[in-house]
Amino acid sequence: MVALAVKNWQGETSGEAPLELRVAKPETANHILHRAVVRQLAHARQGTACTKTRSEVSGGGRKPWRQKGTGRARAGSNRSPLWRGGGVIFGPKPRDYELKMNRKERRLALRTALMNRAEQTIVVEEFTEQLPRPKTKEMVQALSRWGADPEAKILLIVPEITETLGLSVRNLPRLTLLRADQLNVWDILHADTLVVTVGALQKIQEVYGDGSDHHA
Repeated sequence: MVALAVKNWQGETSGEAPLELRVAKPETANHILHRAVVRQLAHARQGTACTKTRSEVSGGGRKPWRQKGTGRARAGSNRSPLWRGGGVIFGPKPRDYELKMNRKERRLALRTALMNRAEQTIVVEEFTEQLPRPKTKEMVQALSRWGADPEAKILLIVPEITETLGLSVRNLPRLTLLRADQLNVWDILHADTLVVTVGALQKIQEVYGDGSDHHA
């Protein structure tokens, strides 16, 4: 278990919050995190790249010249890959980049990533009431008071994304806003700092705790 300091809206320490998630064994942690990241990045690929083979390129139905007697190399089609305007040999075709990883492994990777970033995690009290209207400037000032560099890559994790909060952070290009039940390994590892509300921390432990996958 890790005890994390909790900060209020003014940036003062107001208590502690426990973070206790069972992680992968040290000898397998890097492997399972790598698999989870590769899987996520692979799933983001569209897989729509496509080239035409010689049979798909239009034209080329007539033999360019007779087989023998011209002194030139034999040619059966002007759509051969050797010709300008011809088909492509072994070019990309639409494909599915999906990689298999079972649910227990995915959750184990997520728990491991969260626990590995504990030192870079800042826990804050719920602050939606402090933002009665969308205000990016106030959000930036709050991040600074909490000890997070607004210019760094920040992952802000909350229980629910309100419209006011969404509007307050949408102009911060290096900040990613996620709900506690929609986390992913890439964003956790990619961020310089994780800012988590107390409610989000509780939800993380409820959703991603050992629970039904205690054999992971």
